Amino acid sequence: QVDNPFIAEQLDYIQDVERERAEANLALMEGNPEQKTAFEQVTTSVAGNHGQLFFLNGPGGTGKTFVYKTICHAVRARGWISLCVASTGIAALLLPGGRTAHSMFKIPIEGLIEESFCTISKQSPRAELLRHTRLIIWDESPMQSRLAFEALDRTCQDIRNNDRPFGGITVVFGGDFQQILPVVVKGSQEDIVLACLKRSYIWPLVTPLKLI
Repeated sequence: QVDNPFIAEQLDYIQDVERERAEANLALMEGNPEQKTAFEQVTTSVAGNHGQLFFLNGPGGTGKTFVYKTICHAVRARGWISLCVASTGIAALLLPGGRTAHSMFKIPIEGLIEESFCTISKQSPRAELLRHTRLIIWDESPMQSRLAFEALDRTCQDIRNNDRPFGGITVVFGGDFQQILPVVVKGSQEDIVLACLKRSYIWPLVTPLKLI
């Protein structure tokens, strides 16, 4: 019996069912080497606690959501916690157990600055959830300000007491940079580009995975 409601919710998946779903999806990936490579790289990082960062890049229709789901099922089949979030509510609905990033990680809605943290105290149940998390999948990342990713990065390092990226959690960002970029109120084109994930100190640490 797990007292923490956040952890209990994330462990409330039937491992055998998750394993069957992962295996069924993997069989469908046999004809798509890009999807299979993405799956293998991410799950290897999760299994080895390598804490790698990835960006799953591909236009609509290349199967990003299918890859996210397969990875998620495989991770949950082993009794590990995988948090699925997206920058928009509609995209979050497509992910198994999906939430918006702001609701899951308590990212400040207003006043995000270079030094911001998420509003999660180290003693809270949500912090305990992050200490047990093996994987974060974050869809529609190009729409989000880089300051949101950086706030979560600092928060995870603080909560997990180390200076590894995101405290050592494997993170899969995803989306298509040819679609909508972050909205900057009254911002110039330059301001919008500067707000983008590719302009973050996190980006050089990210391994791109391309779907075609």
